Amino acid sequence: MTHDRDIDTAPPDEYVEAEIQRLLAEDPAVAEQGITVVRRESTLVLYGEVESPHRREEILRRVAERFPDVPITSDIGVIRVQAPTEIEQLP
Repeated sequence: MTHDRDIDTAPPDEYVEAEIQRLLAEDPAVAEQGITVVRRESTLVLYGEVESPHRREEILRRVAERFPDVPITSDIGVIRVQAPTEIEQLP
C-alpha cells in the first residue's frame, strides 16, 4: 500500500532523513526501529513492516505532524502477528 502526500517544495535535505529516523526510533509513542527512510528524487519513502494498519497510520500521522512540509510516501506493509498454529519440526 502506498500513501502519498503531495507538497510542492524543494527536496528534503539529508538532515531531515536523519531526524525522521530518530523520531521513529526515539519517540515513545512510535519506538519503531524497523522503518527505514530512503530518498527517492524529491520525496522521502518510509519502508518497513508493522503489526497493524492502525500502527502504520499512527507512524504516518506523527511524521506528518513533525514534518508538515516534507513530501512523504509510505511503503510500510502490515504483517500478521499471531502465535504459530503448528509445531515446527526440525531435522
